[in-house]
Amino acid sequence: MGEPTSDEYLIQQIARQDASALEQLYDRYERPVYSFVYRMLKDAMASEEVVQELFVRIWNAASRVETEEASGKISTWIFAIARNLAIDWIRKQGRRPQQVQEEMILERTVDPLTTEKVVEDRMLGEQMKEAIGQLNDDQKQVVEWIYYMGYTQQEVADKHQIPLGTVKSRVRLALRQLRKRFEHTWKEGVRQ
Repeated sequence: MGEPTSDEYLIQQIARQDASALEQLYDRYERPVYSFVYRMLKDAMASEEVVQELFVRIWNAASRVETEEASGKISTWIFAIARNLAIDWIRKQGRRPQQVQEEMILERTVDPLTTEKVVEDRMLGEQMKEAIGQLNDDQKQVVEWIYYMGYTQQEVADKHQIPLGTVKSRVRLALRQLRKRFEHTWKEGVRQ
C-alpha cells in the first residue's frame, strides 16, 4: 500500500460518487472537525449534527472543487465549511458568532502554552512520519493500516490475507524501532 491516499485524490473520487472515498475522508477528519466544532458550540449533539451535515455537503460539492489548484487546501476547505455550519447553528440559537469567537479567544489566552504545544506536536509528528518512513515496507504498511486507517490487527490480517501472528510481529518490531528512535525525546519530555 505505500503512502496514505491524499485528500485531493479522495475528493476526486467523491466527485465520482465513490462512497468508500467519503468514508476514508470521514475517518481522517471526523475527530478533529468534531473537536473544532465542539469548541465553538459546547454542545455534543449539535457538534455531531454539524459534522454529519459537513460530510453531506462534501459529498454534494466535491465535483466543484478544483483539486489541482487546491493541493494542500482541502483540509482548510473542510474546516471552513464546518465553521460556517457551526456559525449557522449558533445563529439559529440566537447567539452572535462574535460572542462565540470572543469566548474561543478567551479560552486560548488562558493557556499560554497552546501555540508552543501545537508547534511541538507538529514537529513530533514530522519526526514520527520520518521515522515510519524508515521502517521496512511490511512494517510501514501494517503501522499505517492500524494507526492511521484505524484497522484492528485482526482486520488487517483478514483484509490483506496475512497471518495474525505475522501482523502482530510486524507491529511489535515496528514499535520497538520507533521506541528506540524516540527514547531520548521521551526522556527529555519527562524531565521538563
